[in-house]
Amino acid sequence: MSNALTASLYPRHLETLLARAAEALRRSGHDHLLIPSGTLHYQAFDDRDYPYAVNPHFKAWLPLTRAPGSWLLITPGQRPKLLFLQPHDYWHVVPATPADYWVEHVDIEVIRTADEAVRHLPGMAGCAILGEPQSALGGYLPNNPEPALQYLDYHRAFKTPYEIELMRQANRIGARAHRAAERAFRAGASEFGIHLAYCQAAGQDANDLPYGNIVALNEHGAVLHYTDRDRLPPKPSRSFLIDAGASFGGYASDITRTYSAQDDEFAAMIRAVDAAQLALCDLVRAGTDYARIHLQAHLLLSGVLREFGVLKVTPEAALASGVSSAFFPHGIGHGIGLQVHDVAGFAATDAGGSIAKPDGHPYLRLTRTLEPGMVVTIEPGIYFIDMLLDELKAKGQGDAVDWDRVEAFKPYGGIRIEDDVVCTDAEPINLTREAFAG
Repeated sequence: MSNALTASLYPRHLETLLARAAEALRRSGHDHLLIPSGTLHYQAFDDRDYPYAVNPHFKAWLPLTRAPGSWLLITPGQRPKLLFLQPHDYWHVVPATPADYWVEHVDIEVIRTADEAVRHLPGMAGCAILGEPQSALGGYLPNNPEPALQYLDYHRAFKTPYEIELMRQANRIGARAHRAAERAFRAGASEFGIHLAYCQAAGQDANDLPYGNIVALNEHGAVLHYTDRDRLPPKPSRSFLIDAGASFGGYASDITRTYSAQDDEFAAMIRAVDAAQLALCDLVRAGTDYARIHLQAHLLLSGVLREFGVLKVTPEAALASGVSSAFFPHGIGHGIGLQVHDVAGFAATDAGGSIAKPDGHPYLRLTRTLEPGMVVTIEPGIYFIDMLLDELKAKGQGDAVDWDRVEAFKPYGGIRIEDDVVCTDAEPINLTREAFAG
């Protein structure tokens, strides 16, 4: 993954992480930050392991995503030290010796067994250890001190230029794979076939992708996290919603697109949602309350529904009454980076506290005020979900809806469009649109 740009950006990224680590340790009263990469977990009553997922605190420092059993030691004033597990093994592929742009900035000690790490570690009492209980080694049990975690998680929202570049690369991979998925849809492929076309184009499978692909044809688009992937295509194939990302250097992209098989009224609604989504992306500005973007999304999407004859009431009335939530039941988005749903979305400060969600909007994942360096998703959606529509009728709000228009759109399932957007000191940077334009 090495290139001149990432190599040039990494030293400053490392400086930022070292400064954050020093402050986190000061707050927790520890001398060292110790981060295990994570271990393999075996399934109950079996000898098969679950797919390995690297500790996000580990991959924040190093673009190593397949180095189970390794440890990273951070001591203020010293170079980071990586204890890299490279076992003698003929059953599995052994992790290759690191040889990328970052190695010159880190002291690396190769160990052959996990237990060897202990003799390279400082005393347990002075260590803040960030990880899962399964990563315990000898007496080194992850203690996850709250003051350190609160500080690190809060500041993880502010991406360094290095991190943004890795996310830019993840979006480029995702855009390439989305194009392949659309081609497969228009060629008549099944959900499973489209999924395979996506993975092939991305060069990533289930263990590489940042989350399970949502590939939904027709009514399946009304299931927000639809992952069943039918093996045979429906007859006819009317619509296609795909929510799928890609990984690069430990960072994620999260992209959603929706298509109609024909240039019909549903295609026109997709274009209207796309225009609303771009307007919402433009609100990703420093000083903007992210919850305000969410509420604005309800107004814009209700405007689309009124334009297409689905709603009989004004957007303002739809939002105030909760009618809009029957068609747009999730949040406008979330932070993204090392994890698809990045941490500390509700953090009031780097010392704790939380910012409440707007009343009546329980699924919003981010309530912080946007600042330069934050990267968020913007993913408005319109869906025709029987359960939620039945609830509207049961609450006596059925008069706000033209049910004949609902029946006309229900066979298409729903629409969602999602981009990854960087907040800056000026105009936002839309990493996803940039990738599709490339």
